[in-house]
Amino acid sequence: MKVLKIILAILLPPVAAFMQVGLTAHFWINIVLSLLFVFPGILHALWLVLTDKK
Repeated sequence: MKVLKIILAILLPPVAAFMQVGLTAHFWINIVLSLLFVFPGILHALWLVLTDKK
């Protein structure tokens, strides 16, 4: 499951963030980062998945 989340974090960062933390502040931060620039959204989603944030 973690591999799937990592792949989603690269391709669709908000989806991976939602799967990891649900509708929390981290999800909304990821939406904003992904809308402004894609790369920060990817980094944030990878950080959420790899540090096992809940």
